Amino acid sequence: MRANPLATVRNLGILAHVDAGKTTVTERILYATGTTHKRGEVHDGTTVTDYDPQERDRGITIFAAAVSCSWNGHRINLIDTPGHVDFADEVERSLRVLDGAVAVFDAVAGVEPQSESVWRQADRHGVPRIAFVNKMDRAGADLDAAVASVRERLHPAPLAVQLPIGAQDTFTGVVDLVRMRALTWSDAGEAADPAPVPDALREEAARRRRMLEEAVAELHPGALEEFCDTGSLGDATLGSALRDLTRGGDAVVVLCGSAYRNRGIEPLLDAVLAYLPSPLDVPPVRGTRDDGSEQERAADPAAPLTALAFKVNATPTGRLTYLRIYSGTIEKGDTVWDATARRAERIGRILRVRADRHAPLDRATAGDIVAVVGLKSARAGATLCAPDAPLLLEPPGAAEPVVSVAVEALKGTDTGRLAAALARLAEEDPSLVVRTDAETGQTVLSGMGELHLEVAVEKIRREHALGVNVGRPRVSHRETVGRGVSGFVFRHVKQDGGAGQFAHVVLDVEPLASPESGFEFRSVVVGGRVPQEYVRAVEAGCRDALAEGPLGGHPVTGLRVTLTDGSTHVKDSSDTAFRTAGRLGLRDALRACAMVLLEPVAEVTVTVPEDAVGGVLGDLAARRGRVTGSSGRAGAAVVTATVPLAELFGYATRLRSRTQGRGTFTARPTGYAPAAAEVCAR
Repeated sequence: MRANPLATVRNLGILAHVDAGKTTVTERILYATGTTHKRGEVHDGTTVTDYDPQERDRGITIFAAAVSCSWNGHRINLIDTPGHVDFADEVERSLRVLDGAVAVFDAVAGVEPQSESVWRQADRHGVPRIAFVNKMDRAGADLDAAVASVRERLHPAPLAVQLPIGAQDTFTGVVDLVRMRALTWSDAGEAADPAPVPDALREEAARRRRMLEEAVAELHPGALEEFCDTGSLGDATLGSALRDLTRGGDAVVVLCGSAYRNRGIEPLLDAVLAYLPSPLDVPPVRGTRDDGSEQERAADPAAPLTALAFKVNATPTGRLTYLRIYSGTIEKGDTVWDATARRAERIGRILRVRADRHAPLDRATAGDIVAVVGLKSARAGATLCAPDAPLLLEPPGAAEPVVSVAVEALKGTDTGRLAAALARLAEEDPSLVVRTDAETGQTVLSGMGELHLEVAVEKIRREHALGVNVGRPRVSHRETVGRGVSGFVFRHVKQDGGAGQFAHVVLDVEPLASPESGFEFRSVVVGGRVPQEYVRAVEAGCRDALAEGPLGGHPVTGLRVTLTDGSTHVKDSSDTAFRTAGRLGLRDALRACAMVLLEPVAEVTVTVPEDAVGGVLGDLAARRGRVTGSSGRAGAAVVTATVPLAELFGYATRLRSRTQGRGTFTARPTGYAPAAAEVCAR
């Protein structure tokens, strides 16, 4: 029988903390597969995936970039994702369409804060992963310490399938513990033929192979049976068990290497093919039909078309929409149905993507990740399907913006152009929100962090040649109930000729355990004093009132409202009257409560030389930071603190000046906390 061609496809993401080496790993994969003929370097600005001018200027990945390559008869569709926390939404949209991922860790730092964040994102999407411990040639590199940090902070069972040959500057290769062979590379990064395990490492390799077999036998029933029968595991059984454990999420295979020196990339590619799933190995995609029922569609080119748009890029030469095709086939000129916008679209061209370069295709089938030209209205998260078999897929979740800036055109005549540029930005990046402040009339751009907004504004300046004024960033506050009220009575009576409005409600308002717990509503009215349909109207009115709190017009969260009593009028009561009573009643009740202003906070991890710790701690204290931990790592100090997000603006520049450019930090939003008295006063 002919094998299903989908079995030779891998849809793969590269995930990691900023500066762990994701883009370098991607570049070496492209070089090893023959897709490129020269190794691109981040520091030279010559990488394929970091093609945007801002990415090359800043030396970081900002936008998820898709590339395709081939290895041992398999097609690998690879997405290089950003590592900075401000662009976590870009990672979220990518993970939604991936079947597997490679998590890259620094051999010195191990699991870093953003490594943990993207790992949790992959957990939510159920994406199987293998781990690659990079930078084994660095001083202080330690594979065992990195594996231990994976076990302690990420909590899967890490299964190291390689043993390094040499350490730091003398790192030349690895021992493959599955096949018990040595893989080495020359100084130029050229792979030598597999060789027997060196005599000096034979005993250690045998010990680690035994540890690997025991760990796998504990987790895999089939492997346990063979281990009990023979006392060991064969290569085939071990490889099969590692594949099952990886795809089931019960363990993570760990490899190591040095992407910069081109060592360890070929075994990584082999592991991708051996352990990560193909489109056939993942569950069928589930969607909702027009009648509200759910339906599954398997990865079958002959099935009705089902595809998800996960990225939109409005280029000067056309609008590119990136698709993951889950089932069916598309061809040039096909008409498809946008189930999200509920309109028909026509596919103009289909492109195989390699970052900013594209190769035309006549057709694309289930399992493919491609870009199409010609879609006019499809947004990121839209479902495209066959017109005669509509199905709506769940879109990727969009994160709520936490930082805002006011933007305006330098010239009044450019106001219209600025509005168009902002609309295009929001179309490409759903985590950017553009709105007009009703009180000030300002145009407000909101995003995930200071760097996120800085990149967006710079993009407007470069691509649209627009002068833009930017106001100081503002954070999004929330309000919550500190002390509630009981038995708050509100009557809504309106009589202006004809049928009037009457609604009487009695509300209890109390805080929830966590200020971020959202909103809960319940009714304990007995005797039918408030009919059920009016109870629902009261709840809707209460939700309306949450949009603006009494302290400063910020959204209200973390409270429970209980409808305890009320009454109706035989003629004048209606849904509208009770909704109005719910809205106005809760608004007045909140004024009677003791309210608390909340501000967004972030977990900040600062890595600085030991001689600069004192100054850094003082600066964090001045920014209202609360230090939660500190540790030493390879001659540097790592300080963890919780800091209000509003106090982090400009911190990067301040930290560099205090540490002579040697300090680095990462910030990860962790929620909201009560604001200090001076913030409330402002």
